Amino acid sequence: MKVEPVILIVEDDEGHAILIRENLEAAGLNNRMLHFRDGQAALDFFFKPGADPAFASGQMYLVLLDIRMPKVDGIEVLRRLKTDASLRKLPVIMLTTTDDTREVERCHQLGCSVYIRSHPPAGDVCDAHARAAGQRQVIRPRCLP
Repeated sequence: MKVEPVILIVEDDEGHAILIRENLEAAGLNNRMLHFRDGQAALDFFFKPGADPAFASGQMYLVLLDIRMPKVDGIEVLRRLKTDASLRKLPVIMLTTTDDTREVERCHQLGCSVYIRSHPPAGDVCDAHARAAGQRQVIRPRCLP
């Protein structure tokens, strides 16, 4: 039986989170999706005993991670995930509106799989997911919402 990854959308803007979910569904992804409204909620999912929902060992995950969020920003979430031996290989796609090349480089140094500027069409996110295992790159959306 094929195990489908759970997609974790870590995005503080509810509108952006809805757009991401709808675009992924429109692209044909039927994966279970969980939405976390800030970085602390995502960290609790992975590290806090008794969290609900909580990380399940053996389940595959894909993290779509915004950078600018309250409580704990996406870069710190990425750092924590990539320094944990059991989560180091977790694919993380960074989503942001910034063009700061230092931020892009920092995310890649910390181990992000792909860095996507702005909130692109579903095809770019799906393409990024497909490439996340072997490449690290910056994707520029074809159009902006």
